[in-house]
Amino acid sequence: MFIINLTYIVPLDELDQHMTAHVKYLKKYYKKNVFLASGRKVPRTGGIILALANTTAEVEKIIQEDPFYRYELAEFDITEFLTSQYHPELEVLLKN
Repeated sequence: MFIINLTYIVPLDELDQHMTAHVKYLKKYYKKNVFLASGRKVPRTGGIILALANTTAEVEKIIQEDPFYRYELAEFDITEFLTSQYHPELEVLLKN
């Protein structure tokens, strides 16, 4: 599993111009069972995405589709971790 940590590097009004496209990107990977959760940081300085993938390279490739990445609106940091415990309802996704 991966934590994708976004840090915004442009003013929010510029970022918000690309929010619809960013949400469309997120929905694409929710439908593919890659993204498990996402949302804004508080305060709104960036966002977090929880993702399922086999490799960091796979996550990097997926990130390149994000409008926030393509238009250089945010910096992206990837942290891989091994799930040792998780909610039973996630078992179906984690075993795919």
